[in-house]
Amino acid sequence: MPVLAILSAVFVVGFEQLVQWKYGAMGFVGLLLLTVGLKAKNPTISSVGAVVLAMVLAGPAL
Repeated sequence: MPVLAILSAVFVVGFEQLVQWKYGAMGFVGLLLLTVGLKAKNPTISSVGAVVLAMVLAGPAL
């Protein structure tokens, strides 16, 4: 069981680093808000995080 927890922690940290490297600090903030909102079951915070991520992803297309 501890091996699964370690592997999932490594995956999460790696994914966050990938998002921050590719989309910058705002991508990380959007992912953080989305995650916190989903865990806290707060639709406002998760919606703000989703909008931030959408704006970061659509930024080059605009």
